Amino acid sequence: MKKYYVYILASHFNGTLYTGVTSNLEKRTTEHRDKIADGFSEKYGVSKLVYFEETTDIHEASLREKRLKKWNRIWKIRLIEENNPGWKDLTE
Repeated sequence: MKKYYVYILASHFNGTLYTGVTSNLEKRTTEHRDKIADGFSEKYGVSKLVYFEETTDIHEASLREKRLKKWNRIWKIRLIEENNPGWKDLTE
């Protein structure tokens, strides 16, 4: 069964945040880290995976991403810190 991921990247502890969705988390985080695609993550140095959720439903993943993008910064930080209090890079 195919898996989909909603994820949050950060530039550093309490830094700039980026929310995305993908079917290949490892590949996508590598693209962000290596600045393969032009855009937000390249411009702001957002490459540290600090949070992710997994689902088998692409519609659920897309809806969750849209909802998270509408959240205010404090809510996103609270979500990250509840699951990853040290803001460790989860790709390691």
